Amino acid sequence: MSANPRTCRFCASALEITVADLGVSPLANAFLRADQLGAMEPFYPLRALICGACFLVQLSLFSAPERIFNDYAYFSSFSDTWLKHAEAYAADMVARLGLSARSRVIEIASNDGYLLQYFHARGIPVLGVEPAANVAQAAIDRGIPTEVAFFGRRFADELLRKGPAADLIAANNVLAHVPEINDFVAGLKLLLAPDGVLTIEVPHLMNLIAQAQFDTIYHEHFYYFSLKAARTVLAHHGLTVFDVAELPTHGGSLRLFVGHAGRRLEQPTVAALLAREAAAGLDRLDTYRAFAGRIVETKLSVLTFFIEARRAGKLVLGYGAPAKGNTLLNYCGIGPELLPCTVDRSPHKQGLYLPGTRIPVLAPDEIRRRKPDYVFILPWNLEREIVEQMAEVRGWGGRFVTPIPLVRVI
Repeated sequence: MSANPRTCRFCASALEITVADLGVSPLANAFLRADQLGAMEPFYPLRALICGACFLVQLSLFSAPERIFNDYAYFSSFSDTWLKHAEAYAADMVARLGLSARSRVIEIASNDGYLLQYFHARGIPVLGVEPAANVAQAAIDRGIPTEVAFFGRRFADELLRKGPAADLIAANNVLAHVPEINDFVAGLKLLLAPDGVLTIEVPHLMNLIAQAQFDTIYHEHFYYFSLKAARTVLAHHGLTVFDVAELPTHGGSLRLFVGHAGRRLEQPTVAALLAREAAAGLDRLDTYRAFAGRIVETKLSVLTFFIEARRAGKLVLGYGAPAKGNTLLNYCGIGPELLPCTVDRSPHKQGLYLPGTRIPVLAPDEIRRRKPDYVFILPWNLEREIVEQMAEVRGWGGRFVTPIPLVRVI
């Protein structure tokens, strides 16, 4: 774990204003095996601050990426919703950019090949860059060329020695995960062909603030982006956001379309979203100071639900074992006495225990076996997919529950 930085990792200005203080928490994807339950588990402060100069929200303490990502529990292909999102992205980019067998597509943080498979199927040359060796192997096994490495300027140089620059770089849901943000963005600039397009997807800070999505704050996410802040970081490295789209993923995300400065005309979508962010107060520090009170209200709502269910003799089981769920459960102090287990489709998580709370992760059949009164959906951003997959819950009178921004019984 690094020392507590006193300055912004992007612009080196002082960090003085707290956006969210969630106490101490384990690493959100540090799942435990049964033989580890008797051992000490490290907890780290989980506190987000905002830079008053560039408005980049960032963690005050973080764990080294090598500790988090070398052996990773998250495999993208176990979400049908996410696969549909990836397939639609590939089709859109092929049509928009005219990609062909003469093009090159590179994805940074390519996970198990969930995205590149759709370009590969069209005969477009692809390359994945993924730091987690176990996840990268899953991509390689499905025929997706993948380099196991942490990306930055030095690795971009290495890739350029081996092959051409990229016509499309996908850096989706990775920019928040890199502590050395200037080195990372410099690498993207270097690897992008002169007329190439870089797409970056990030959860939108405007939604995090508006909907009290504090559970998306965890040690893997070093940064939380508004368009205003992301644009500033990219411009510093000679990259321009020329278009932006709002997506429903992860509770509301942005897809930034980025090119080398001066190469593409900025679309009206950029100015329009910057104006909406300003109207929402994202350019005023008082907006961030006020966020802490909304987090407490969510915690009270979650605790009230679990306490009342327990006193009424109702059985609550969880669905999903996402990182956001571990932030929520640890901050709220929910353990096996209130949530006896959660279930997950990924066999890579089944048989393990959630970090901090030690709640067991089982296969989805456990819900069918125990027929709970409530299914508490931890990956609330996948509510529709989960309710459809577990529709039989309603057959025995069970109901679904989501926690953000306040508990809602469906």
